[in-house]
Amino acid sequence: MIDMAFLKRLIELVESSDIDTLEISRWATKIRISKNPSAILGVNAASTPLTLRTDANPSVAQPPAPAGAEAVETVEQAELLEVTSPMVGTFYRAPAPDADPYVEVGDHVKVGQTLCILEAMKLMNELEAEVAGTIVEIAVENAEPVEYGQALFRIRPD
Repeated sequence: MIDMAFLKRLIELVESSDIDTLEISRWATKIRISKNPSAILGVNAASTPLTLRTDANPSVAQPPAPAGAEAVETVEQAELLEVTSPMVGTFYRAPAPDADPYVEVGDHVKVGQTLCILEAMKLMNELEAEVAGTIVEIAVENAEPVEYGQALFRIRPD
């Protein structure tokens, strides 16, 4: 879980320094704080406030949200833990084609609970939850190929 006081302090440090962008990666959490996200997007940055993006692929350009929605979205995103693929392979939601999926959106998971199977070179690798929390999003379709570092799940930690 991300400590909100830590995030606020990072934002304050970036705002008060000459740093334009700060990126931090710890475990499955990735934080990017930028004074000028519009420079990345190639739009006018004159009225764009400081934003916080917590996504797995900061190189993907995203349009800025409306000013009021941006603060809410930033806090909500900061509270989510993104579970990313530790390897290239094929994503399976269930242990067999006719079995129920390991997890669904809205399910509460425990540390060590299996979330999915990643098949790589005919080996089935179970991916387990590193934190307890609620599944907010399943970002990949069943039997879809995935890349290393690709977002698979978003979990709201307890």
